[in-house]
Order: sequence, then structure tokens, then C-alpha cells
Amino acid sequence: MKISAKHTSAFAFAAMLLTATTLAGGANAQEAEGLVVYNAQHESLTNGWVEGFTKETGIKVTVRKGSDMQFANQLIQEGSASPADVFLTENSPAMSLVDGAGLFAAVDKDTLDQVPEQYRPADGMWTGIAARTTVFAYDKTKLTEDKLPKSMVDLQDAAWKGRWGAAPAGADFQAIVAAFLQLKGEEATKTWLKGLKDNATAYKGNSVAMKAVNAGEVEGAIIYHYYWFGDQAKTGENSKNVALHYFKNEDPGAFVSVSGGGVLKSSKHPKEAQAFLKWVAGKGGQAVLKDGDSFEYAINGDANAKLVPLADLHAPKVEASTLDSKKVVELMTAAGLL
Repeated sequence: MKISAKHTSAFAFAAMLLTATTLAGGANAQEAEGLVVYNAQHESLTNGWVEGFTKETGIKVTVRKGSDMQFANQLIQEGSASPADVFLTENSPAMSLVDGAGLFAAVDKDTLDQVPEQYRPADGMWTGIAARTTVFAYDKTKLTEDKLPKSMVDLQDAAWKGRWGAAPAGADFQAIVAAFLQLKGEEATKTWLKGLKDNATAYKGNSVAMKAVNAGEVEGAIIYHYYWFGDQAKTGENSKNVALHYFKNEDPGAFVSVSGGGVLKSSKHPKEAQAFLKWVAGKGGQAVLKDGDSFEYAINGDANAKLVPLADLHAPKVEASTLDSKKVVELMTAAGLL
């Protein structure tokens, strides 16, 4: 069929109109979403941050849910085309992965100045926003304090075979292994992971591991502290027989994992994204931690009164930005844990 010049012009105009409408629609959709946060933190905690920030600033925030490494890998795949403005995690290895790919914008100095040095990376490309500590949750009906492991390293010994549990497939536990690797080196980590494989029962998540301790399936489990506090604040039915052992003494089992927040270099709303991160790491966001029911640690200001103070945990010094998640996956896979 022959198309006249007149019809060609009409078609070209229609195509231009359609393209303009599509672009406008995409822009309008993006504006309707406001800031887009890729959230790997606990949903209720981030909702508290978003509600407080929006109430104070009027800036709309859309939260997309996922896990630490899921979002880290997604951001790397999306690159500069990512719709995300901000990335929030439970643990720091995912932040390091995105940082290593060069996808973060530098965090504003005013934001970094709010956060103690030990809870942010040296390069200033992201910042800590919350923290959690490693603990040994134990069955207090079976174990007395004198029978508890003095170090997390002790759990590799044959004496603990069949007596403890963990959730090795989760990002939480892999962050603990990453800290062990940084503190003790590769050979010691391999030995400890072999002990984990030989001695421990694997569970799907910290809460499941704690329930197993409570039910008498195992005598103890390596978890993060707030699972116990959260259950105690509700009915306590999954933790009534459980107490927490803090290793302290700069032991690998006293590792404090930093939850991170960063602004994407490709953000379409960089000013607002920086404002959100500053609010979360500042007085408003840290008050949500202190006064709320997440039972995670505030890293800027006082923690929830029910928690052991951060300073009393005697945590080992770990550089959060160099926790090697790739090496951990490699070692845990070789050990038959993943």
C-alpha cells in the first residue's frame, strides 16, 4: 500500500504524540511514587521511619520490599536505570556490594557527622542507621551460666555436636560469618564452618532457631538479640524457656552488625533522598528505634531501655565496609552449608 506524504506526516505526528504521552505518563508515575526506597530492613521499622519523615517534610515515599542480597544484586543489574533513590539493609555486606559497584552517591557530611565513626564506612558512601548484636540464645531449663560456651569458637568443638542451631542460609548469619572471617582469617573460618556443619542443626531463620531452643530441640542457637526481645514484648510463647548469653570480650560472637542506608547515584530525587537518609540517621529516625518495638539498636543516641547498652557489649572492632560477602558464600558453599 502506498502512503502519501500527508499520511506520513500524520503518522509521524501521532508517533511523536504517543511518545510524549508515554514519557509524561512515566514521569507522572514516578512523581506519584515520590522517593522510592528499596527496603531490606524489617517492614514495620521502615514504615515507622517513612511515616515520621513524611509527616515532618511532606515528602511522599514508596517502599519496595525485598532482602539484602536480592536488592543488592538487583541494583547492580539495574545500574543507572534503577528506579530506586535509597537502599536500606539489615546488614552491611549488601551495602558493600553496591558500594563496590560504584552505585552510591556520597552521603552528605551533615548526615555522616550524626553517626559515630564505628557505625559508618571510611569512604562515606553509605552510613549506619541501626544495629543488632549476635547472641547465643540458650535453653535456661537445661544450661546454667557455667555450662555456656566462653566463645563462639567453642561451638566448633565435638562437645557441642547436636546441641546447637543456626540459620546459615540467611543474610543475618552470613554477616556474622563475614565478621568471623575478618577477625580470624580464612583458615580459622573454614575450621569453624566445618564445626558448624558437623555440630549444628540448620533452621530457616532466627525466629525458627529460637523456637527450636524454646521447644527443647537444641540447647542453644546463634541469633540476633532482637528476636528474643520482640517475642518477650508480645506473648513470650516462643521464648519462655530461653535466655540470652552475650559473649562480650571482643569475641566474634559479640559482633555488632550495622544496618546500612545509602543514596543511589542514579536517584531522580537526590536532594530528597539525602534528606530522608539524614532523618533516619538523625534524631527523628533514631527515636523510632529507641521508643518503638523493633528492639534494634539506635546508633545515634540512647538505645531502647530494655537492651544491654551498646558500650557494654564489648564488641570486636569490625570494618563494616570490608565484610566480604562473596568470600563468605564461597566458603559456606564449600563447607556444604549453602
